[in-house]
Amino acid sequence: MTGDRVVVGYTATDAGADALALGARLGAALGAPVHAVVVLPSPENNVSIPSAASYDRLVADTARGWLRDALARLGDPSRIRGHVRYAQAVSDGLVAAAEEFDAGVIVVGTGAGGPRGRHRLGTTAEELVHSAPVPVALAPEGARKIDPAAGLPRITAAIGTRPGAQTLLDTAIGVARRSHAPLRLLSLAGVDLPDRVDAGLTRLTGQTHAAGVLDTVRASLPDEIAAEAVVGTGDDIEDAVSRLEWQPGEIALVGSSRLAQPRRLFLGSTAGRILRALPVPMIVVPRTSEASS
Repeated sequence: MTGDRVVVGYTATDAGADALALGARLGAALGAPVHAVVVLPSPENNVSIPSAASYDRLVADTARGWLRDALARLGDPSRIRGHVRYAQAVSDGLVAAAEEFDAGVIVVGTGAGGPRGRHRLGTTAEELVHSAPVPVALAPEGARKIDPAAGLPRITAAIGTRPGAQTLLDTAIGVARRSHAPLRLLSLAGVDLPDRVDAGLTRLTGQTHAAGVLDTVRASLPDEIAAEAVVGTGDDIEDAVSRLEWQPGEIALVGSSRLAQPRRLFLGSTAGRILRALPVPMIVVPRTSEASS
């Protein structure tokens, strides 16, 4: 996450409150300013809304009121600024805002209509995780219940064996360094191997992979940042993720699929399966993203 700022896609809903709370917590932990953005439909070529200037002002004023109320509820919004922007699609407006503010991450809520503490991608989140040029943080339902001052108690990075894994690793190290949070490396290399593969070999595959990655990380992290490696085990990806212990407030990082276009996200099948079982926020990192320093 190379940018020094956080962009939050805000709506006056529970999902929007989840996104804003996560964005505030990321900003505080990383020492990064936060920009909360409400994206309104562009009047141009849009026949579904009136074109009267008075109506446009009313909509914009209403959106600014939502932002004021939301920021006031945070208690100390000094590091957060609210903005109203226009675009044909909300995802387009958030990408444009990320470019405008030099943001290193876009935060959106995903919990609307989903089970508590879990993700359910709506249209905007779905579009972003398949097209954004910067990491996208997905706030599950209930993220608003976590105190923004809680920081990041731990960073978990799901490290794979395919090309692009080093980019994710570099990003996870950078986030851990900036937030002074311990780093947990998760290897799922032994999960979902063919049934004919011996269970002992499956565990050995994951353990060997995890140990190798941990050695690399320890050489890159400051001494004061703790790092550990764990091996996911279970009948499948979802089962392995569900069996892990997750701390309230921690975040998980996963890499974009190898199918992604250069400097764009594409949520692959493994990341999607992790997301379905994950009870904490997840950040999807483009394969060509650079680590934050």
